[in-house]
Amino acid sequence: MSLTVQESEYFSKKIGRIPNNIERQIVAAEWSEHCSYKSSKKHLKILPTTGRSVINEKGFDSGVLDVGNGYVVTVHIESHNHPSAVEPYGGAATGVGGVIRDILSTGTRPIAIFDGLRFGNIENDNNAKWLFKNAVSGIADYGNCLGIPTIGGEVEFDQCYKDYALVDVAAIGFGKKNKLIKNHASNGDLVVLIGGSTGRDGIGGSQFASDSLENENRSAIQIPDPFIEKLIIEAIIEARNEKCINAMKDLGGGGLSCAISETAESLDIGIELDVDNVHTREDGLLPHEIMISESQERMLVITNKRKLSKLKQICAKFRISCSIIGHVTNDKMMHVKKGQKTLALLPANFVARAPLLDRKKTKPKYLREIKFEMEIKKTMNYSEIILKLLSSPNIASKHWVFQQYDHEVGIRTVVKPGFDASVLRLDNGKFLSTKIDGNPKHCYIDPRQGAIGCFEEACRNVICTGANPIGMVDHLQFGNPENPEVFWTFMESIEGLADFAKFLRVPCVGGKVSFYNETKLGPIKPTPLIGVLGIIDSIPLTTTPPNHGDYLVIIGKTKNELGGSEYYEYIHKFIGGHCPTVNFKDSKINMLTVLSLIKNKLVKSVHDCSKGGAAIAISELSIFGNIGCDINIEELLYKNDISIEKLLFSESHSRYLLVIDKKNIGQVKQFLLKKKTTFAILGKFSGDQIQFKHKSKYLVKFTVDIAQKKYFNTLEELLKNG
Repeated sequence: MSLTVQESEYFSKKIGRIPNNIERQIVAAEWSEHCSYKSSKKHLKILPTTGRSVINEKGFDSGVLDVGNGYVVTVHIESHNHPSAVEPYGGAATGVGGVIRDILSTGTRPIAIFDGLRFGNIENDNNAKWLFKNAVSGIADYGNCLGIPTIGGEVEFDQCYKDYALVDVAAIGFGKKNKLIKNHASNGDLVVLIGGSTGRDGIGGSQFASDSLENENRSAIQIPDPFIEKLIIEAIIEARNEKCINAMKDLGGGGLSCAISETAESLDIGIELDVDNVHTREDGLLPHEIMISESQERMLVITNKRKLSKLKQICAKFRISCSIIGHVTNDKMMHVKKGQKTLALLPANFVARAPLLDRKKTKPKYLREIKFEMEIKKTMNYSEIILKLLSSPNIASKHWVFQQYDHEVGIRTVVKPGFDASVLRLDNGKFLSTKIDGNPKHCYIDPRQGAIGCFEEACRNVICTGANPIGMVDHLQFGNPENPEVFWTFMESIEGLADFAKFLRVPCVGGKVSFYNETKLGPIKPTPLIGVLGIIDSIPLTTTPPNHGDYLVIIGKTKNELGGSEYYEYIHKFIGGHCPTVNFKDSKINMLTVLSLIKNKLVKSVHDCSKGGAAIAISELSIFGNIGCDINIEELLYKNDISIEKLLFSESHSRYLLVIDKKNIGQVKQFLLKKKTTFAILGKFSGDQIQFKHKSKYLVKFTVDIAQKKYFNTLEELLKNG
């Protein structure tokens, strides 16, 4: 994608002349949708970005949260969708590398990775299996080589991603508050390029990611090298400690073009650079190729002349390249030279600030055609349905994925992936809980409520560990924004997220917008993924298996909300119904109630109800605990008109399953009555049978070991047989 006719005219008018070719290349990279956010930037301002814990500094590529005792946590999320759809291993691996460097740019050490992955239907699509397996391998190999644990994530399979992949990677950093890089620069400071050599890989990557994927463009795919990245991390941390860094930025989308212009604009300075001084891995690179190459494992550092020799020593120690490519000026210009020859001379703020677009929006026609109810046979075998749902690729255990990741390296991982949120130990005596969630099925039926539901689900998951949410990151993924119907779904999603974030007072501290995600079938379903971070001041609640005689209590209301459920789509191939909605007040009450119960040590474990509904969430507790349960589903009843199917499979939000020791059940009941919280005692754990009854009649009965086989074996068998 190059500059549009309108952008070209605007370009010439603003600089008062016709730009040359390299100037056009530089601006085209920075003004790509991927780098400039020209369709979304003005709308992202509605998200709350400030709060008690938020630290905002100019030029930061990551969100920064104060977690007390002089420490901070940093977080960022990125995607590598188009590259991963073409070359899944390299695309996913470089996605990890890029987001790690965003964390590093603040001066904090990366300590964890978590991911959100989307692919086509792996039950009948071998290409989807190939994309899935190789993307997971790319993430695993890169993270494992760095010695950074991948502590959790989420995987979804849906036909809308056929022959495509969404690969979202988030990273977490940790460090001392007084060691943060406070980006600043003075006239005469030196601009240094550290790390990997510049090559032809990744040229045009930002433009490639800003257009529909119609033809493979392998030249736009970057080449990963985790071993150089590991050396860069250690070199940067030492350079930070030696106060060698005045300012720093990762070279990601747009390469040097974006890094130089954005750094100059954020610091209100000018930068002059010489392309001849950029270290390259091959001869004959043209100046514009050097400027827009997105070769990986590179950092831009601004240092002063006094500290240059020390910075060089550190780079030599870790055997990474270090080139002085330019210097800071006070003219606020981006000046690109080749020796004494000027190649480009442009105002930095002009390059860094693409003209923002006013996209049209129209409610999609398909939403007017969606049916809200479907006829369901009343003579159904509910045991078979639950077992089939436990075998659904979207519900079945993802242990095949996270077992490939080294999720324990670094000895911080306290709660491992596989069940609700993951938890990391911090050096200040506190714990960090993290989870990423999304639900394209819900978002397709109702983009606003679907997005809120993704956010609320991520909150629920960190609540289950005893954590109080302190910040969120979002990744908003949609089709072509030039399509008014697609843009309407984007606006509905972001407005919903903003409303809920403001209500909860959980700020958005980072994120990414990814447009032009389309396949031969059309635009993907609206796919916002929300990552939530929570802090635990004391000991986190770990998953304690239920014992014989333990009670199962549910908090929250089960409503007539089968729309977008795994039950509707996987069992009945029906797309429609009433999408689950979040009652903000009920959500907050239930969160605070569960946190109070955990704090007072009245619960053994907590599990949220989400995909598959209460039937699946209850079954998972038995599966993980290797113990049966005897459940009365009538107690789930909220309104009289709810059918058995809805009681079992509705994916209503704000619900928590509590495992309670029999000695505490009386106290828990009194506490919940006092708080006026909607709850019910569903039954007890015992034996080896998972049993659900309704009006004294058992509707569901199967052994735990059968459920375990379905849940744990399905995904791996699908991949092996593919």
